[in-house]
Amino acid sequence: MNELWIQVKNNLSFLLVCIGVAVAISLLAKLAEKYLPATRKVRPAKRLTILGVSAAISAVLHMLDFPLPFLIPGFYKMDFSELSVLIAGFYLGPSAAVVTEALKIFLKLLMKGTSTAFVGDFANFAVGCTFVVPATILYHLHKSKKSAVAGLAAGTLIMTVFGSAFNALYLIPKFAELFGMPIEAIVGAGNAINSHITGVSSFVLLAVAPMNLIKGTVVSILTLLLYKKIETPLFGKE
Repeated sequence: MNELWIQVKNNLSFLLVCIGVAVAISLLAKLAEKYLPATRKVRPAKRLTILGVSAAISAVLHMLDFPLPFLIPGFYKMDFSELSVLIAGFYLGPSAAVVTEALKIFLKLLMKGTSTAFVGDFANFAVGCTFVVPATILYHLHKSKKSAVAGLAAGTLIMTVFGSAFNALYLIPKFAELFGMPIEAIVGAGNAINSHITGVSSFVLLAVAPMNLIKGTVVSILTLLLYKKIETPLFGKE
């Protein structure tokens, strides 16, 4: 815990950016709910329970991350933690998805700390929100299987595009700065896997984008297969 606090102080400016992005995403999700058909109303105690359970499941799934050595260097890892976030968001709405995503990161930091000076944790939150917020907004427009498919497809596409741009413009330079690791070394790690990776642009296009596309596709399929089957057993009836 002391080590985590030291890292917070050392990376204060980066954390302020993280907080600003988190607030902006939260406001966007809350604003969207004003224009959606009425989202599910549950008792405050039950809402807190759903958010807590969903975040705990997501945190465990997040810690079970794994590399894709055939595609991207090992400091990028895949996880399926957005599955539980999406299920909470489909049940309660987009703002609940954002809260669950944030709680997931908080729980993960408490249990495991950070190995990326918070860059990876912030990336997981921000990029994850670009997946779950569009997906839950579109689903709640009609609450049908068709709208769920459309929302998940849109979320996957937005996450892939945003994740690539965000890595190229901010995350990779910030990671290099905080770790004193030349960007050329990051690109070189990608080149060792794929010789077509020769710069930051090709790195995100040939490594980051496919990883997010794979993640979005797998999580979307699992959500479609599981949501209606576990909705009542997991959350009960209101």
